Amino acid sequence: QVQLVESGGGLVQPGGSLRLSCATSRSISSIDVMGWYRQAPGKQREMVATITNGGSRNYADSVKGRFTISRDNAKNTVYLQMNSLKPEDTAVYYCNAFQWGLNPDWGQGTQVTVSS
Repeated sequence: QVQLVESGGGLVQPGGSLRLSCATSRSISSIDVMGWYRQAPGKQREMVATITNGGSRNYADSVKGRFTISRDNAKNTVYLQMNSLKPEDTAVYYCNAFQWGLNPDWGQGTQVTVSS
């Protein structure tokens, strides 16, 4: 099992940027897939971006070209750089660690609010 701690959320104006961080309790190089998900009020949790331990990235269509996921194995941290933020990006953002054959692990979430 992996403990995940997100940080970096906050209030930002439309068009602004934020960088989320997810610190893990052990080496992320051994984790198959790290990801960011989000859940807006009254909506289901949805995938935002994922990155494999081989470096392959996948993004939701709604964030392509605006968000970038990256990982720093030396710091055991995964990042989500969010640019050109829109009000519809407002949600609680969760970090996820997925390993084949195991239940996924989730962080506690960090609130992102995009509003003028």
